[in-house]
Amino acid sequence: MLENLNYGLFTLINATPASPEWGIRLAIFIAKDLISIVPALVVILWLWGPRKQVAAQRQLVIKIAMALVISLLASWLLGHLFPHDRPFVDRVGYNFLHHAADDSFPSDHGTAIFTFALAFLFWHRVWSGILLMMVACTIAWSRVYLGVHWPMDMLGGMLVGLLGCLSAQILWNLFGNALYQRLSQLYRICFALPIRKGWIRD
Repeated sequence: MLENLNYGLFTLINATPASPEWGIRLAIFIAKDLISIVPALVVILWLWGPRKQVAAQRQLVIKIAMALVISLLASWLLGHLFPHDRPFVDRVGYNFLHHAADDSFPSDHGTAIFTFALAFLFWHRVWSGILLMMVACTIAWSRVYLGVHWPMDMLGGMLVGLLGCLSAQILWNLFGNALYQRLSQLYRICFALPIRKGWIRD
């Protein structure tokens, strides 16, 4: 039944040769490039911001990094334990984005962006989390639309992202403050010159 739902949703979302070219181009940009928001925001949050908020921002970055490591490792394990072909491998629907014929479930893109969005929802502000969840859903849609993933791959990515965030919170409660102090010291040593110049926060 779940496979039938997966197939039905894919057929409903997947683009066809009759789909507008501008829509496919937009979806390709979203599917390939919008994920770059993750490293960009991580760097911004660590290096800049109001002085009173820098410590909280850096703690958020560390939590995000922990959650991403856990969720991507879990995604890799699930992909090997429960292999599932991509739609174009099964010759289902239409494919508009070149991709290796590796395991489909869960989506690595989906796992990364949903982990990021959930992290902001849990540890930052609700509005930022909701905004990033909208971005995550858009990326998820684009990769199904272009035929490189099934809808359930994206749902799996979101659930794995949730697992990553919950696990990261548990680890943070155990040794988060000590990790933050050590990483902060290492950062100040490695980036002493730009900190002294005032280009980035200390």
